[in-house]
Amino acid sequence: MSEQLPPPVQPEETVTPVTPEPETQEGSRSQQVLRDILGGSAMISVLAVVLALIAGAILIAVTDKNVQAASGYFFSRPGDTLKAIWDAAAGAYSALFQGSIYNFRRPGFADGIKPLTETLTFATPLIAAGLGVAVSFRTGLFNIGGRGQMLVAAGAAGYVAFTFPMPFPLHLIVAVIAGVAAGAIWGGIAGLLKARTGAHEVIVTIMLNYIGLYLISYLLRTQGALQAPGSNNPKSPAMLPSAVFPDLLGAKYNLHWGFIFAIAATVWVWYLINRSNLGFQFRAVGANPHAARVAGMNVKNIYVYAMLISGGLIGLAGVAQILGTVTTGFSEGIDAGIGFDAITVALLGRSKPVGVFFAGILFGALKAGGYSMQAAQGVPVDIVLVVQSLIVLFIAAPPLVRAIFRLPVPGSMRRAKALNPNAMVTK
Repeated sequence: MSEQLPPPVQPEETVTPVTPEPETQEGSRSQQVLRDILGGSAMISVLAVVLALIAGAILIAVTDKNVQAASGYFFSRPGDTLKAIWDAAAGAYSALFQGSIYNFRRPGFADGIKPLTETLTFATPLIAAGLGVAVSFRTGLFNIGGRGQMLVAAGAAGYVAFTFPMPFPLHLIVAVIAGVAAGAIWGGIAGLLKARTGAHEVIVTIMLNYIGLYLISYLLRTQGALQAPGSNNPKSPAMLPSAVFPDLLGAKYNLHWGFIFAIAATVWVWYLINRSNLGFQFRAVGANPHAARVAGMNVKNIYVYAMLISGGLIGLAGVAQILGTVTTGFSEGIDAGIGFDAITVALLGRSKPVGVFFAGILFGALKAGGYSMQAAQGVPVDIVLVVQSLIVLFIAAPPLVRAIFRLPVPGSMRRAKALNPNAMVTK
């Protein structure tokens, strides 16, 4: 009987990772960068604005009388309705552009560019207040007390501006410092209560809004305080010329040096958040206060510092209003809703100083152009408020924006590769 030969030995299977070619690696890297850009927060912010403008165009068309008239015979002549819709939306946004950026109907560049200066004037307090809200956001706090901080800052700066004559620019500097300090103290009260008692900063800042409003209202009705001498109206005296922001581009434009202060504040906040030790602690506490406490940071003090700085920046917005825009005297409506608009500006700017700066300019353009849109096309100025609200809605819902535009989720390729690494089975 013949001896059976043993079966042949099969080579063991080995897993060899695939080494992509250089071109494949570069392509994968470029695709990942493209996906991160398309799905990143900056793109979400831009597309949120686009969606809000589209929704605003629909509202403009629905409320337009010509569109309503043409829609009555839509099925017989649909072209008339479509043309009316286009004319209504395009005319409104054209008026918005000409009222906020450049007016082609005015003779000469100097006159045509005046709407842009109005936009920057409106944007100045929005940028300053938005930066203040952004600082609180980065620390994990929600400063909703912008109105009270602005009013108190305006009252302090205004009192110095019309009561104590000084030479220029000393008078202006002292008035600015007084206003910023008053806003910082008002914000610091909320930070101190948060740190020492655990009181929620949203509730505290809302209550401080009312306290600040009624305090300034009382002082504007009190002789010897903020009320103009010999007047029964709740209005302050005019600011002394030595305490008013000088014109930035001449008397022909309303833009003043407060805009330079807003630029300086943007640079300073960027350095504070991204380059300073205190800014690192702000970001660490905002990310995880418990881990920051374990790392040795004094979280309670950080809360106080953050609210002091936040209130001071919002106070700068009140100073810009009182010493730049309203120099003939102010009333209790000096805040003009900026304290609440600043929250939207900070959200749109993703709490980043540069983003807040451009978001403030965008909202300044909406404010400046909204009145022109109403005057030229008869569009209700409330449409602008609806657009601002829709921006907040879309900013707060990134998955909705990604779903509408079919955007990728940032880092999705990296996560996919981590779950399914490239490998091939060879013998």
